[in-house]
Amino acid sequence: MTPVGQRAVRGSLWLFLVNLVGKGSQMAVTLVLAAFLTEEGLGLVALAVALVNIGQVVQSMGVYDVVSRTDRDPRRVAGTLLILSVGVGVVLAVGLVLAADGIARALDAPSVASLVRLAAVSLPFSAVAGVQMGLLHRELDFRRRLVPDAGGAVLGAVVTIVLAVGGAGPYSLVIGLLCTAVAQPVLGVVVGVWVRPVWDVDAAAEALRWIAVVGPGALVAVLLINLDYLAISRVHGPEAVGVYSLAYRIAWVPYILVAVVLGGVVLPLCAKLIREGQGLSDVVGRFTSAVLVVTGGLYAVTAALADRVVVFGARWAEAAVPLTLLCLYGLGISLLHLWYQVLKGAGHARRYLALEATHLALLVGGLLVFTRHGVVAVALVQVVAAWLVVPCTWCALVRRGIGPPLRLLAKGIAGVVLAAGGCAAVAHLVGDVFGPPGSVVGALGEGGVLAVVCGVVVLAANRKAWLR
Repeated sequence: MTPVGQRAVRGSLWLFLVNLVGKGSQMAVTLVLAAFLTEEGLGLVALAVALVNIGQVVQSMGVYDVVSRTDRDPRRVAGTLLILSVGVGVVLAVGLVLAADGIARALDAPSVASLVRLAAVSLPFSAVAGVQMGLLHRELDFRRRLVPDAGGAVLGAVVTIVLAVGGAGPYSLVIGLLCTAVAQPVLGVVVGVWVRPVWDVDAAAEALRWIAVVGPGALVAVLLINLDYLAISRVHGPEAVGVYSLAYRIAWVPYILVAVVLGGVVLPLCAKLIREGQGLSDVVGRFTSAVLVVTGGLYAVTAALADRVVVFGARWAEAAVPLTLLCLYGLGISLLHLWYQVLKGAGHARRYLALEATHLALLVGGLLVFTRHGVVAVALVQVVAAWLVVPCTWCALVRRGIGPPLRLLAKGIAGVVLAAGGCAAVAHLVGDVFGPPGSVVGALGEGGVLAVVCGVVVLAANRKAWLR
């Protein structure tokens, strides 16, 4: 293996650890919130976080990727981006605070206004952390990211859990979010990631050129994962958002743990290989196989356990069907996320933007027609929209000579289908052997059996890809 490949593998493992700790903390928060909040309370939190997520993307507009791709002094570029991003973050925070009441009326959720105001304060701090992460990603140095990223997430999770148990309601998660945002840049400095504000006209011009193409794509990406919340709230109210949000949060975990990890490594890796004049097809094939094997297996198990969502309380039973559908959606966006990073790293940002815009158009059209039919229909719209874009993205990669072979892709998907079928059959046979659906012990026991079954099937179907 080449030195670059070794660094990529080490980076993937470190980033996996970062996400495992960070998202494990978020999963613990989800468990606590599901136990202590009502459907409406969880829905209000989901809406506030969705709005802040959109703000975070607007304040960055993809500029952190410039640090990974630039041929200039990365420190001067990072210092320039710091001024740009934090400045936009401050403006957005003030705007959200002033517009909170109007946003709440538009969403038909008056109680969300105070949550939005509090969450908005986090934006400038997350801007600083984003620039710090950009420097670490350029060098594939994900080890040092563990302290600020995972450490901030753990701190926020602890604050959230303590406040939720103490009866703070929806405010518990928003305060925890703010603590995470403040802690991350501080911990970044602790591990030696200093970003000195500087203004470099050439670096700013490079960033603005990148923003003109990738920025809209980044905004489209965040709309794709938040418009469903806003649409459900407008038509069905915060309680329906709460049910859908729980299903989405669970289905989001494999995507974050695997696809985001691999995508975070593949973009700077592809950019580095391009600078060195090397090909990308082998790297893309390896990463695609990893996404299909690992996320496919996790989603097969999660879908088979969907009826166990009532371990969080019987009131969440309606989340089971959306969760099953969102597992299929999650596999689709895992592939899309990875391939989009390849396109950006290889310098095909305009194609990435066109694909994202197509996805958004499909989603908006589906939501306009089907949201009134409930959360199951919204989940189905997400599935269809994502999987219509998957073959288009694969074709875009193939035409540029950087796509995974069709045979590899078909074999990986077939392995996921077999694993899902095996898990469903075993779950049906096992039934309530491990306990009723609401039993935590039963869920853990059945999950362990399904994980073994899934692992055997997926690895058997992808032996060569796994050994690569």
